[in-house]
Amino acid sequence: MRQVAFLIKEQALPVTLNEKMKREIDSPEGRRRYSQRMGTVEPVFGNLRYNKGLDRFTLRGQIKVNTQWNLFCLVHNIEKLAHHGYGERR
Repeated sequence: MRQVAFLIKEQALPVTLNEKMKREIDSPEGRRRYSQRMGTVEPVFGNLRYNKGLDRFTLRGQIKVNTQWNLFCLVHNIEKLAHHGYGERR
């Protein structure tokens, strides 16, 4: 049996997650939040990916992957401390 929609001017297309996120980012509040993210979170991921070579995890299993991620974050944080002069004698 074939189903037919009567008296519907426009059928609503299903909204994809990409479309939903695009609308959210394009809003004034979304632009403000995304600009903050670009200054706080994205440089960390860029450093870990391109400077440290973390484009994929080399271990298998959730515990090992979490450990590898924590080690990369530890290295990143130690470099930040060294860059800001923490531990230098004055």
